[in-house]
Amino acid sequence: MYQVNRRQLLATSAIALLLIPQAARAALIKSGLPWTPGAADPPTIVRPGPWHFFTAQEAATVEAFVDRLIPSDDLSPGGKDCGCAVFIDRQLAGPYGRFDGYYMSGPFHKGTKQQGPQSSITPAQHYRKALTALDNACRQKFGGKIFTALSDEQKDEAIKGLEDGSLKLEGLDGKEFFKLILKNTQNGFLADPIYGGNKDAASWKMIGFPGTHYDYRDWIDRHNQRVTLPTIGIADHPDWSG
Repeated sequence: MYQVNRRQLLATSAIALLLIPQAARAALIKSGLPWTPGAADPPTIVRPGPWHFFTAQEAATVEAFVDRLIPSDDLSPGGKDCGCAVFIDRQLAGPYGRFDGYYMSGPFHKGTKQQGPQSSITPAQHYRKALTALDNACRQKFGGKIFTALSDEQKDEAIKGLEDGSLKLEGLDGKEFFKLILKNTQNGFLADPIYGGNKDAASWKMIGFPGTHYDYRDWIDRHNQRVTLPTIGIADHPDWSG
């Protein structure tokens, strides 16, 4: 049986791309297939500053929300001070928020858990609708108060209501929004600080993760020993050029 090796496959793909009409080829390249200029460039450091996606009110709601998901304690700062809302904001303003790379033309059917998102709504659209719906649901349940005006106990009650489905969001599944913002908060808490969350590598220091050292060859054979390397992120390397 004839087998195509990797080099032949890449060459064939390149030739096939060249044979596609110019307009179609431009559309393919724009979509990220097979490659787009700058796609392999290092990430840009997220700096403090204005919100890129959230309105001021949306940002306040998300900051309050992530601070209840990860409250501050003697081990680490809370979700807000760790930058989880900043991380989410920048992600929603970028390719993730638009679901770039996903097939978004339908038809859409509810799939299994293993199949991932099966929706025409992008994460950015999901947040925009859900945050408005959350404030409306809180007004109805807590005497006219929006989420940011609630006490910590009431915020926890509202979040629990989203998780178990007892707090209904108009036009949306509250459980799905809870899963989305929880996952995004976890990502922001544990991601490299270059993306805006995990400020000062607080979560890495908490769990004892040294971060993005080039290699750990000197530690491979040191079993059951605490790693004493300093905690660093991508942008902490002296040759960083981002």
